[in-house]
Amino acid sequence: MLKNERVATILSTVNQSGVVTVQELVDALNVSSMTIRRDLDELEQEHQIIRIHGGAQSRHFSDKQEASYIQKRKLHVTEKSSIAQRVAGMIDENETIFLGPGTTNELVSKYLKLTNLRIVTNSLPVFERFRDEHGSYELCLVGGTYRERSGAFIGSLAIELLKNIKMHKAFVGVNGINGNSIMNANSDEGQTQSIALDQSQEKFVVADHSKLDRNDFYTFYQLDRCDGLITDQDVDPQVLKRYQKITHVFTSLDKKQKERFA
Repeated sequence: MLKNERVATILSTVNQSGVVTVQELVDALNVSSMTIRRDLDELEQEHQIIRIHGGAQSRHFSDKQEASYIQKRKLHVTEKSSIAQRVAGMIDENETIFLGPGTTNELVSKYLKLTNLRIVTNSLPVFERFRDEHGSYELCLVGGTYRERSGAFIGSLAIELLKNIKMHKAFVGVNGINGNSIMNANSDEGQTQSIALDQSQEKFVVADHSKLDRNDFYTFYQLDRCDGLITDQDVDPQVLKRYQKITHVFTSLDKKQKERFA
């Protein structure tokens, strides 16, 4: 296949899928990962795609659609793993915690090594991860109207259930944070997350650096009402300073927390 044909195929694949990984393109086109990365870099320079860690995202997709949780699993994988490890380090034995929808919260199960824990979630993917990896934990799946794009149960039934539950800590994912505003793409999902935060003694927002200074459809909470923002090390220093004026920002594990995963 000639280079022009290969690049055209890559662009078409990215636009059709919304998000693709380098490995998926390697398998589809039977070329080296170096070749794919070079082609993706050229397409980004031409402003035809958005380069992400380990792959690419369609510009059209980014502007017009909310990524599904399956597509989001391909985005910023390294950063999300780092954040998930940080979240796990903030959870203590015998606590009741809330984990909201989001691919970062799905990864928390990988790093938890506690014995006694009650986990409340309205996310089917999060529930399935913990069911498969931590059978000894008490799991509470909050029901309601199922939203396939995010894998979350939302709406009036979910809200009523959450209003009757008290939790020690809540960790909620977002689609965007801009200044003091915490946003996502769906008002019903946002309202459900808002109740979960209100019902928790400590409230934390989970967001990789790409979500900062980014808007989305529905503002469901204020950052200064939260006890902390948990993000990754790639956040711009100037951006970090601005958000540190609003709430405590957690970006890395200290020595004591790292020892918990040794």
